Amino acid sequence: MRLTVLGCAGSFPGPESPCSAYLIEADGFRLLVDFGPGSLSNLQRYAGLHAPDAILLSHLHCDHILDALNYVVVRRYAPDGPYPPLPVYAPSGAPDRLTTAYGQEDSTLEDVYQFYGLQPGTFPIGPFTVTVDRMNHPVETYGVRLEHQGRVLCYSADTAPCEALLRLAQDADVFLCEASYLDGVDNPPDLHLTGREAGEFATKAGVGRLLLTHLVAAWGSEAHTVESAAAAYAGPLEVVRPGAGYDV
Repeated sequence: MRLTVLGCAGSFPGPESPCSAYLIEADGFRLLVDFGPGSLSNLQRYAGLHAPDAILLSHLHCDHILDALNYVVVRRYAPDGPYPPLPVYAPSGAPDRLTTAYGQEDSTLEDVYQFYGLQPGTFPIGPFTVTVDRMNHPVETYGVRLEHQGRVLCYSADTAPCEALLRLAQDADVFLCEASYLDGVDNPPDLHLTGREAGEFATKAGVGRLLLTHLVAAWGSEAHTVESAAAAYAGPLEVVRPGAGYDV
């Protein structure tokens, strides 16, 4: 598998990154996991406007979905289009949420997207074996485990500590994990992880590599996040950047 980071800013776009969007490729199939604001630009830069063969939305917070609305124009109104409906795996409320946000009365997005409702379990998407489970976040949110030819990539999505994340990350070769908060401050409960907590989960799960994402640049500290994660996890780790690629 090949992971390309299109966006990784937490909660809102940062000065150097769009919000969450990750392209995972295997056997010529490209799965786009989350489609946050600004990431459509980097999709064109690092992969191609029509690169995704399917989309998986971990949850329906704006910072993870809004460029799926801009993508409607790409699929519906292209000079060589319209394109056939693209499979979208998402929480059950996605069709209504995206249609409402798109704001075109008396219209649906069924000509652009074919929606499949997520629920905990394992299923195929292209060449991937996908396992999702509910995370500890205020809305219906799914962490993701992708397996292909004996290799494993786990994506935490947005979550506070929970046992489901440990199960998904178990023995993963690469653990793409959010680290939104700093230790030592009054963080809201049941919302996000700190760098230390990401490192602790990586150690408990026995992952091969920890990639930190979803840092909130405006009120965080990357250096502190990395230091805290490294104190809890002895393996290789780094903060991801837009355009970065990783072989899994």
